[in-house]
Amino acid sequence: MAMKNPYKAYQDNSVNTATPGELTLMLYNGCIKFIRLARLGLDEKNIEQKNTNIQKAQRIIQELMVTLNPDFEISQQMLPLYDYMNRRLIEANVKNDRAILDEVEGFVTEFRDTWKQVIQLNRKQPVNGADTSVSR
Repeated sequence: MAMKNPYKAYQDNSVNTATPGELTLMLYNGCIKFIRLARLGLDEKNIEQKNTNIQKAQRIIQELMVTLNPDFEISQQMLPLYDYMNRRLIEANVKNDRAILDEVEGFVTEFRDTWKQVIQLNRKQPVNGADTSVSR
């Protein structure tokens, strides 16, 4: 039997085989994508597109909030930042404010870039004396 949508199958497999760190990176990338689509909807006066994509970005921010590990001090610092971004997305949606979308995208991009560096550094760390870096 042929696959109905090979891209969807690939995407599902990527999510199912990703490490927790890679999943977080995917969330950041998705949030950026939805903010950009919301801004496009706003620019094109497509209120439904703007609203739908801001809500998707909000759901990602909320997912990042609930998956924070409270055992780490950085989590306590990230929670108010995520909360701020979530409230700003609500405000951007209500006010149709492009500048707020730009602001939140800037934060998410910065977090994504930092997270990407953390993943790269962790891949270079030896586990039990063995080099576990993955090279492609």
